[in-house]
Amino acid sequence: MTTPDYDTDFYAWTQAQVDALRAKDWAALDLPHVIEEIADLGNEQRHAVESHLRILLAHLLKWRYQPQRRRRSWQTSILNARTEITRRLERNPSLQHAWPEMLAWAYAKARQLAASETGLPRATFPEACPWTIAQLQDEDFLPEA
Repeated sequence: MTTPDYDTDFYAWTQAQVDALRAKDWAALDLPHVIEEIADLGNEQRHAVESHLRILLAHLLKWRYQPQRRRRSWQTSILNARTEITRRLERNPSLQHAWPEMLAWAYAKARQLAASETGLPRATFPEACPWTIAQLQDEDFLPEA
């Protein structure tokens, strides 16, 4: 039986790597790809937090700057984003130290998204995030109009 190839059958490759790890068959490991995949797993967690944070911020901006158009769906989206962020951070507490960097990236993207979705000029929204990390994590916080 041939060893599955990373590039042609990823699933079979993962199973072969798991089997090799369990058997402590170090020679059978495809270390460059195993290292790459482990690094990618960590990056996916950070990306998920950033993505949910972007959605949270965009909906908070819309909530704040278009009070006449508030919908339950916005509130649901805010709740869902907070839940996912909390869940990811509980499972990956080392990401807590990256809050400032993730917030800076996500806020810039959220501002762009909010402008696109509302039709309001981007200049309508503050250049820096107007809310604290504690407010963003507070499940009851909604900005005033």
